Amino acid sequence: MTERIYLAVDLGAESGRVIAGRLADGRVELEELHRFPNGPVEVAGTLRWDVLRLWSEIQDGLAKAADRFGDQIISVGVDTWGVDYVLLSATDEIVGQPHHYRDARTQGVMEQAFDRVSREEIFAQTGLQFMPFNTLFQLVAAQLADPHLLALADRFLMMPDFFHWLLCGSRVVEFTNATTTQLLHATDRTWATDLLRKFDLPPHIFPEIVQPGTKLGALRPEVASKTGLARIDVVAPATHDTGSAVAAVPTARTARTGRADWAYISSGTWSLIGVEVQDAILTSEALAQNVTNEGGIDGTYRLLKNVMGLWLVQECRRSFERQGRTYDYSGLTAAAAEAEPFRSLIDPDDESFLNPDDMPSALQERCRATGQPVPETDGRLLRCALESLALKYRRVLEGIETLTGEPIETIHVVGGGANNRLLNQFTANACGRSVIAGPTEATALGNVLIQARAAGDIGTLADIRQVVRASSELETFEPTDGDVWRAAYARFQGIK
Repeated sequence: MTERIYLAVDLGAESGRVIAGRLADGRVELEELHRFPNGPVEVAGTLRWDVLRLWSEIQDGLAKAADRFGDQIISVGVDTWGVDYVLLSATDEIVGQPHHYRDARTQGVMEQAFDRVSREEIFAQTGLQFMPFNTLFQLVAAQLADPHLLALADRFLMMPDFFHWLLCGSRVVEFTNATTTQLLHATDRTWATDLLRKFDLPPHIFPEIVQPGTKLGALRPEVASKTGLARIDVVAPATHDTGSAVAAVPTARTARTGRADWAYISSGTWSLIGVEVQDAILTSEALAQNVTNEGGIDGTYRLLKNVMGLWLVQECRRSFERQGRTYDYSGLTAAAAEAEPFRSLIDPDDESFLNPDDMPSALQERCRATGQPVPETDGRLLRCALESLALKYRRVLEGIETLTGEPIETIHVVGGGANNRLLNQFTANACGRSVIAGPTEATALGNVLIQARAAGDIGTLADIRQVVRASSELETFEPTDGDVWRAAYARFQGIK
């Protein structure tokens, strides 16, 4: 096959990148062309996304791609985190500065929403895990605080769809990110209009939903002119970054029907732990476990649960830096490895960890409140976070097994957290299962390979995963110290 280039714009909560995927001879090679910081901007006591700066950075990255690869470039697609959105007016003006999901405006809103529509009814329609920053509760918060602003909106776009609009003018929402809103009907796979009306949210602003791999249009002429690109195709990948990451899980056991015997952990700021299923699971037990059904490629669902993830470590690192102690991530892991095991454990999903002023202080206070030794050193804090994450993974996986009725034999860890060898080994130990780590660039790989499939260069989801296996270095971790970890898990189960 002649070398063909696909461009992935991968926006994360900490940074964004423009990445080229070079596809040839059944393998794909990624090259990072442009990286830029991302994060919340404080505006008058609120947290917002600076989407216009991100758009400027994306164009800079596309210009670098044009200089590097020219007419070898076939298409471009954007993936981002979920839940956040942009509103456009009828004249294509941005309505309000888009909020960051950690903004405090949703505090208490979920409980107010349940006074209008029950938790059971919302889950029966949407199948989504209840988290205070879900799009549903963000929109309810917007409606309560500033209803006239919402009345100005003509179109609702998720973050990646907004950037696709900037690229080519499309005004649609892609399926995998739409399922993170708690506004999509999980069986009809359309907007839950009955739910929208019960919350007095305007159904007309919610656009057509398209599937991963949809060609959205050609690059706007002015964008092509500015960047030096041809008017290449803009293609929607699985625009939720976890959707693209799961498409790139390097398993050889993609199920045509039913489910295979593996689970994934998309490990980064958040840890998203789950399995690939054909249909959403909407049982009362699924509601009790507070799991989520998010869209995947080829109409699949990702039955999963969000766990706080390496946010705990990232925020500890920021705190240490503020106090003059600078670590790279390998240094953080080394400090954790040297600390005493199982001294202090916490539930990573305790609400006190969502956006604390100081993460070490939050960890210490939680240990104090649960009658455990307070971790005073950097290593002890990090060990507490990593061991607790691994034990939480086991709890989630056991719950998922009860929902599907099928055992999980192997865990695939993809994303940046796949580089954390200590956490990978802890995960194998805690869960008593083999862990296969890699690729770290699963999201970008999934993004470019879904684009390649749209162009006819790849056939099936199984083919995508075969290309990932052929292109990646993977590492396997086998469980050890089973008795010690079982005892720790029993203790972890008693922590409230």
